[in-house]
Amino acid sequence: MQAVWIEIPVKDLDRALQFYQAVFGLQEAEIAADDVRRTTVLASTTPEGGAGISLNQTHNFEPSDKGTLVYFDASEDVTSHLSRVTQAGGRIIEPKTSMGEAGYYATILDTEGNQLALYSYK
Repeated sequence: MQAVWIEIPVKDLDRALQFYQAVFGLQEAEIAADDVRRTTVLASTTPEGGAGISLNQTHNFEPSDKGTLVYFDASEDVTSHLSRVTQAGGRIIEPKTSMGEAGYYATILDTEGNQLALYSYK
């Protein structure tokens, strides 16, 4: 089983988009809106199997620090991303932590209250 799409619930799409752009170095993204939701795509599903990722501001789709924990690739070193988390309005929950030969992770809270993990080999 492999994830193909991940939707991250947000309360303020503009604020959340600024956070993810700052932490992950993402380019400008278009916001789509209708009478029900506002969304933006952070990453598209790839032919190689990479999951698409979007931010979704919809009534009753609530951010949470409980439940599913998604790990995002932090490239070479988690530390470079962690240095931008607090500057962008997020919070570091667990600092860079070794998993032995499996690499490193850190858990963060985004500006909306979602707990996420960053992962790297170094």
